[in-house]
Amino acid sequence: MKINFKFLATTFILSITLFLSACNTTAGFGKDMQKGGEHIQKAAEKA
Repeated sequence: MKINFKFLATTFILSITLFLSACNTTAGFGKDMQKGGEHIQKAAEKA
């Protein structure tokens, strides 16, 4: 069985890229949720 290192390297790099972009998206979503929670909290304090 012959191992194609070029294919493995490309697959590895693409996997790492997707993983890092998903982390960035998740972090952005968490910040958005935090901002939404702060607005709700401020509205509740005013009431």
